[in-house]
Amino acid sequence: MDLVARAGQPVRAAAPGTVSFAGTVAGRGVVSVQHPGTGEPPLRTTYEPVQAVVKEGDQVAAGQVIGTLQAGPFHCSGGCLHWGLLRGRVYLDPLSLLPPWMLRRPLSRLLPLSGGPGAAVVSP
Repeated sequence: MDLVARAGQPVRAAAPGTVSFAGTVAGRGVVSVQHPGTGEPPLRTTYEPVQAVVKEGDQVAAGQVIGTLQAGPFHCSGGCLHWGLLRGRVYLDPLSLLPPWMLRRPLSRLLPLSGGPGAAVVSP
């Protein structure tokens, strides 16, 4: 999932857990947090591109700053954080971690641009 953000903004852990990775993958900073008590294998959230302020093995609280968003290039206009949720190697919807009150918004839908065939934009 891509979350709109600007380079330099703090990146916070979505839930409490243990940092399972904090380093560079393909030239971009990545932080992964494993969440105990979430089943087998446990859930893991991922954040990228992040300049980590945590290291592998650190315990983090929900909302704790784990790093800052690195500068692009981004495929999102203006910058974005790539936020993922996995169980083992299977990607899940990270929105499932959010409380219902945060999800009470109209669904996004793709609409054609007037700029040409095949172009689309996300609209509420």
